[in-house]
Amino acid sequence: MKPNKKFLGKPKYFWASVRSLSQKIGYSERGTGKIRIPNLAQMTDVFKTLGLDEKRLKSGDNPTEFANDLIAYFTERARVLTDEVEPKLLNAEQAKKLFNEINGSMEFTCPIPMNKQKGEKKAEAFLTALVNMMIEQNAQGNPCNYDPRELTTITHNGAPLRTLARRVDGAFPSPVNPIAVWEIKEYYYTTTFGSRVADGVYETLLDGMELEELYEHEGIDVKHYLMVDAHYTWWKCGKAYLCRMFDMLHMGYVDEILFGREVVEEMPRIVSEWIVALEKRNYND
Repeated sequence: MKPNKKFLGKPKYFWASVRSLSQKIGYSERGTGKIRIPNLAQMTDVFKTLGLDEKRLKSGDNPTEFANDLIAYFTERARVLTDEVEPKLLNAEQAKKLFNEINGSMEFTCPIPMNKQKGEKKAEAFLTALVNMMIEQNAQGNPCNYDPRELTTITHNGAPLRTLARRVDGAFPSPVNPIAVWEIKEYYYTTTFGSRVADGVYETLLDGMELEELYEHEGIDVKHYLMVDAHYTWWKCGKAYLCRMFDMLHMGYVDEILFGREVVEEMPRIVSEWIVALEKRNYND
């Protein structure tokens, strides 16, 4: 999923309102599970509760341009997550079937890691394996570090320019001066939505903020991706975090988020874009 360009480049105060309103009104409705779309009255009530100026949202009985922008964003967030994201999310059985289909298409040399489960749940880490296989299948022989055991570093004139705080799950072609980095969050066998799952979202946010600073101050653009899957975890238990991911995407902290089967559908295009960027960089060097 790419961001809707209409909502890119919004000022920080817009996202502050998105978060404050979402927190107070809620991300989804209890009972129906529908993702909430706050109306003008609800938003105004939240501003009153928080001691904020409701005139930012309405003039007389009419919504301001700012309020209309917020309502349009909440409407789009609900529509995309419901109509486009939810159908892409897989359960373990569906992910295994897709993994077997791709794994049988050619002989792969990339890592096929196992999950951390035991007993009957012990299996390949399906989403991670799919990401790795799709990269190898489309990388045209270019190198890729599928499991960096080091921090991502951007160098200049033979010295580190920036070193990110966390290790990422993958880097193309290398964690040193990468074209792209990514995080993978798959939780097929999780039965409750705990802090470990939530932390995965905030880890990606941290990476995105560091990469934003790199681009703003040094003009260096490192593409940043998030791949997530598990229908029960994210759709049944974690709609609030799907909303936060959608917000993070439009705040510019990730370039794309791939949900479930989107990994197979979109990675060929994405990897081809990496190769073009790598060839351009090598030509300029």
